[in-house]
Amino acid sequence: MDTMCIKPQKQFLAIFSLLFSIFIFNTSQVSAADGEKIFKQNCAVCHSLGKNKITGPGLEGVITRVPNEAWLAKWIKNNAAVISSGDAYAKKILAENGGAQMTVFSDFSDEDLNAVIAYIKAPPVAMAATATTSNGPQTTETPEEGVNPLALLIGVIAFLIIIVAVLRGVRHSLKNLQNEKLGLEEEPEVGPWTEFKKWMSTHKRTTAVIVLFILGGLVSSGWYALKDIGVYADPAQNREYNPEQPIAFNHKLHAGTNAINCQYCHSGVERSKTAGIPSVNVCMNCHKGISKGPTTGTTEIAKIYDAAGWDPDKGEYNKPQKPIKWIKVHNLQDFVFFSHQQHVKVGKQDCATCHGDLKEMTTARQVQPLTMSWCIDCHRKTEVPGMQDNPYYESLHKKLAEKYKGQPITVDKMGGIECGKCHY
Repeated sequence: MDTMCIKPQKQFLAIFSLLFSIFIFNTSQVSAADGEKIFKQNCAVCHSLGKNKITGPGLEGVITRVPNEAWLAKWIKNNAAVISSGDAYAKKILAENGGAQMTVFSDFSDEDLNAVIAYIKAPPVAMAATATTSNGPQTTETPEEGVNPLALLIGVIAFLIIIVAVLRGVRHSLKNLQNEKLGLEEEPEVGPWTEFKKWMSTHKRTTAVIVLFILGGLVSSGWYALKDIGVYADPAQNREYNPEQPIAFNHKLHAGTNAINCQYCHSGVERSKTAGIPSVNVCMNCHKGISKGPTTGTTEIAKIYDAAGWDPDKGEYNKPQKPIKWIKVHNLQDFVFFSHQQHVKVGKQDCATCHGDLKEMTTARQVQPLTMSWCIDCHRKTEVPGMQDNPYYESLHKKLAEKYKGQPITVDKMGGIECGKCHY
């Protein structure tokens, strides 16, 4: 009996050890992923993981520069308090960055601080290389990946198969032990596939239900996979589209710090279907006199001069012009009609509704999915502005007010979700 039971026990212990190791590994991966997420959401706007300075200094080797990790945690959580305490190193950092103070992250927990410091100490190799070679976070970021349902399902199935195999071995050993005591012949071990076919032949209805369930799951997974084709951003999955541009145009600097109106560059937004990509001449309106930027120096502005054919030394256009090959970030399918004029001028929608808060972005990135369901949901929630003050809508508003007494007049109540409004 001892000999027959030792083998299944060893198998079980080996499997348990393997699963425990996988659990520990995945736990550390989750911690690293949390630090990456916190860094991207709060720190990447001002800091690169390399040597390059964006708004704040590059973080490569920062652990060796600061007094210690505990000091760094206090600095991240509330740098203003560290500076007020008279800390010498804090004053040095403040002086090196022109007196500009970092954002206070007082809502960070100790776990958040430990996670982000661990990520800064050991960032992904690809991310660190990107940060070192580029002027700010310009390359396409790898989207945050959550739990893969298919991988989880495969893992569960594999675990169950292992458990079943172990239990079969134990059962066979115990059965033969009983036969030995009763003086019966030892039963030959039957292969799992033979036993499974026998079970299916005697449980046809159950087998049919299981097959239908599996097919339904595969069809459902395929359906949602097809729906996700062409959708490059999804806030629910913390997924954004952030392509690398030929010139590192900083929206936060222009629209945020310098408060330049979006319509200065995107002049078609109030009078055209498209907002328009500004020509290099629009850039030159300012950059004839501004040849050096606060974060990238002369590197990126020199690219503007090259495209415009401008010679900054002689102050004249004496070179051939070149097109700037911008990469479109927000792109709707050809069968979709969308008018910026209708939404911005008539509907009085802010640019941030669809494009996110560009005043806080470096390079423009797509943050909303721009799917049909997202647009319809917006039309069902957004009230139509200024109907009472516009004579054009006077009779329509009166009819709608009578039809929907006491209810807000949203876009969908005016036919805003009819197929022909967006598809033609």
